[in-house]
Amino acid sequence: MAEDKLTGTLLFTVFTAVLSSFQFGYDIGVINAPEETIKSHYRHVLGVPLDDRKAINSYTINDTEALPTTPVYSTSPLGSEQDTMTPDGLITMFWSLSVSSFAVGGMIASFFGGWLGDKLGRIKSLLVANIFSLVGALLMGCSKLGPSHILIIAGRGISGLYCGLISGLVPMYIGEIAPTTLRGALGALHQLALVTGILISQIVGLDSILGNNHHWHILLGLSAVPALLQILLLFFCPESPRYLYITLEEEVKAKKSLKRLRGSDDVTKDINEMRKEKEEASSEQKVSIIQLFTNSSCRQPIIVALMLHMAQQFSGINGIFYYSTSIFQKAGIRKPVYATIGVGAINTVFTALSVFLVEKAGRRSLFLIGMGGMFFCNIFMSLGLVLLDKFTWMSYVSMVAIFLNVSFFEIGPGPIPWFIGAELFSQGPRPAALALAAFSNWACNFLVALCFPYLAEFCGPYVFFLFSGVVLGFTLFTFFKVPETKGKSFEEIAAEFRKKSRLAERPKPAVEMEFLGATETA
Repeated sequence: MAEDKLTGTLLFTVFTAVLSSFQFGYDIGVINAPEETIKSHYRHVLGVPLDDRKAINSYTINDTEALPTTPVYSTSPLGSEQDTMTPDGLITMFWSLSVSSFAVGGMIASFFGGWLGDKLGRIKSLLVANIFSLVGALLMGCSKLGPSHILIIAGRGISGLYCGLISGLVPMYIGEIAPTTLRGALGALHQLALVTGILISQIVGLDSILGNNHHWHILLGLSAVPALLQILLLFFCPESPRYLYITLEEEVKAKKSLKRLRGSDDVTKDINEMRKEKEEASSEQKVSIIQLFTNSSCRQPIIVALMLHMAQQFSGINGIFYYSTSIFQKAGIRKPVYATIGVGAINTVFTALSVFLVEKAGRRSLFLIGMGGMFFCNIFMSLGLVLLDKFTWMSYVSMVAIFLNVSFFEIGPGPIPWFIGAELFSQGPRPAALALAAFSNWACNFLVALCFPYLAEFCGPYVFFLFSGVVLGFTLFTFFKVPETKGKSFEEIAAEFRKKSRLAERPKPAVEMEFLGATETA
């Protein structure tokens, strides 16, 4: 059917949207490669020589013998802490802030992505969001010229605000412009662009390219390039027809947008589907975060959406990256950074594979396959680490487990949580639901980053047995509670949730709108 084909305009629009996802991935990965170089520059700026192991008495420049001969910048005194904090402790603190400020910014902004999308529309919201991206990139790009620790921390925080906004906006926009039969494949492009951004940041972050003393600030500020490109291209993208038709009630503009996206004058199928949503939306009130849990028609979908995001973050994938470099070193690889890039490449290849599989195998099936594979990979990962001292060849078992774990992750648990949320909700509750889902992803990511080093220290190589148990729990939840959404309209998905709800409890009087965009007539 003409309505379900991949048109040039649709492809162009999705490509433009996922430039945000690419920036998201680039910002995630860019800080890792030049870590030692940036720390060294922090020492230079703060006047802390590399071999100084004494307490810092002052951050002002008052001891020229202890400082490099090149000019340095002073910071304001930090109070009594300056008399007790060691140089290493100070540098570690600033570095930790440089990394974590990104996640803090993302958590804060993720709550406002849906609200901004409803206030300004999807296109204008992405344009406004790019202001944060450009400001963050500018601060980091200029960080070598000023107090680098302050500029990088501020720049990372502002970039986090940008990524928090788009983590809800992009899946929502793509879900609304995609035809039903292509919704999963196009939705998976968000994750594909994200992991591509991570891979590119790893490559350009090599010491031989930009991750060196001379160019690290350019590396950090390079995210301005896709931001500027996206700003330019967004002016040629159509607004979400669902937003125009249901939220603004502008049918003529919605039809015009649909005709551009579908490449056909016959958009009857889409208009009829949106008309049903609109009829129901006219009787529904604005859905708040609290109402997502108190309203019976939203409760099951939001629990499913949140659990899938939690499964993604608590699957142990971050632990895999945490251990990968040391495992590659023990396996005798001279430059483990290239092996890590290899992991990033596998990441990208299998995410691309999921784009083609998601409309054939289905969301639920791929998620179950991915989680099942990760369950066994986590077990082999722990076995390899536990027996590494006894059998040197076990390092190769762990290496294989790393590559397979990443592969299974990107087949299902990586991309699916980002776009399935947009499929579970109709226009009314969708912005609030995606904002909450994005926040939960950021919060879980922050929690894992905060706790994993301590967990790894406490459990040692057995930590992946723990992740296996967690993955098994989420796999069972997915098997019993998550519906298949492949090829289904919002109305059909809502009907499936209502059916499950009736089995659990008697239906309540229909005094409030079924937010999932379904009616009883089928």
